[in-house]
Amino acid sequence: MSDFMKWLYANYITPQINAASQEDYEAYFSLMENTLEPDLVATYKKTQEFTAIHAFLLGLRTGRGLPRE
Repeated sequence: MSDFMKWLYANYITPQINAASQEDYEAYFSLMENTLEPDLVATYKKTQEFTAIHAFLLGLRTGRGLPRE
């Protein structure tokens, strides 16, 4: 994954996720944060980063009808 995508995640995607209403999912987020062992928290965060970046890219491709490459 490019450095730009990691920058985009940190500076655009994450603030958008944090600003979104989480009321319907708050219990699930709390459960994940409070029950994971410390060494799994980093793994969870990296998988969350990967999923969010690819969901963003999918939205770009399908939202504008752009080709994959």
